[in-house]
Amino acid sequence: MTDTSSIRIPHAIREYFRIDLPGLRAQPRAGRLVIATLVAIVGSVAACALLALAGAALFPSTRGYEHFQFADYTKLTVVGVLIACAGWPLACAVSSRARRLYLWAAVTVTIVSFAPDVWIAMHGQTAEGVFVLAIMHVAVAVVTYLAVVVIARQRDAAATSAA
Repeated sequence: MTDTSSIRIPHAIREYFRIDLPGLRAQPRAGRLVIATLVAIVGSVAACALLALAGAALFPSTRGYEHFQFADYTKLTVVGVLIACAGWPLACAVSSRARRLYLWAAVTVTIVSFAPDVWIAMHGQTAEGVFVLAIMHVAVAVVTYLAVVVIARQRDAAATSAA
């Protein structure tokens, strides 16, 4: 087992992300987080549906592409959005500047999410289809980030503790 008390986060990183552990005082309201999660799911699935249609229209070779089937991308989209939305309260508990921390986490996770796209491209999937799938990943990240940080805003820990 690792002793986490010995883990040191460099000062510049703590300052940039304002890692000050505001804890529960800075959490978004639960009802707003539920609404943001629903908006993120519906918006992300809709964005993927539009991109799948656009991909098939722009690249006729992708018509009937298995990964453009509603059931195929919807399962993964919903799971990914639920995980991302669960990350927002964690970011709020760690940082009083959670939007910045969450943005960098979203960018990092989106880049990592391209790995399966690269994998399927290496195994013979069409470049056009894989390109559209990658754009879907970006769309889901943008929709989810905006839904969460706008609808389920982080509360001001200082104001909450003063009240």
